[in-house]
Amino acid sequence: METQIKNKFLLVPILALFLMLMLSVTISLPVQAAIPSFSKSNFHNPLKIDNKYFPLNPGTTFVYKGTSEGEPTRDVFTVTDKVKEILGINTRVVHDDAYVKGEHEESTDDWFAQDDEGNVWYFGEFSTDLTTDSNEGSWEAGVKGAKPGIIMLAQAEVGDKYQQEMAKGLAEDTGTVLSLNEEVRVPYGSFSNVLKTEDFNPFEPDILENKFYAQGIGYIKAEQVKGGSDEEHLVQIKGKINDIQTTEVPLVSNDTSSEQ
Repeated sequence: METQIKNKFLLVPILALFLMLMLSVTISLPVQAAIPSFSKSNFHNPLKIDNKYFPLNPGTTFVYKGTSEGEPTRDVFTVTDKVKEILGINTRVVHDDAYVKGEHEESTDDWFAQDDEGNVWYFGEFSTDLTTDSNEGSWEAGVKGAKPGIIMLAQAEVGDKYQQEMAKGLAEDTGTVLSLNEEVRVPYGSFSNVLKTEDFNPFEPDILENKFYAQGIGYIKAEQVKGGSDEEHLVQIKGKINDIQTTEVPLVSNDTSSEQ
């Protein structure tokens, strides 16, 4: 009996210590903000896409260079003045041309719109593999159960996880915000307070990719951190960003890149 009593008394401080450790871990974990739900009624000016991490101004062209499986790549991302109505919402058409070793291998139209809170939604893509004439991977919100995903949150916080593509069995990419204060240099310029994400495709579970978004510019860099060494860097901008004329000359600092 005395042994049982002693054992009970010994368990009390052990349990208390365990609870304290669990509480400290819980407190230290980042709290994910509520991810917005899609509502057609929340899009009164959907073509005004001025999210600071993902601005899309018609007439702007972003040029990227990198490598894929050891081969040189070039990607030309053009914000057009074209509009496509999806689920009763006007979306901005962005045309993307991908080149490998100088050969034009893929042509894609992506569709984006911004809600009243400033979240940028991704409504799908129509992609053509020019080497096979295949449209595999194409999807559109409202077709075969697909829904709009989020490409950039209005108020991103570290730990936020969101669905970028919502076409079950076809396109289900997710993004997680890892940092808001990265320092990044690409051929186009140097940037501070860069948003960093981890992107995951459930159909390629052995691959993880980090993407980087600069304020006032948007997407500037991608790098595989698991499953390969592919990378891509912003090298040139032609046209305007948020009605601010840019130059075609690589910029050297974050301040000048957002002001010219």
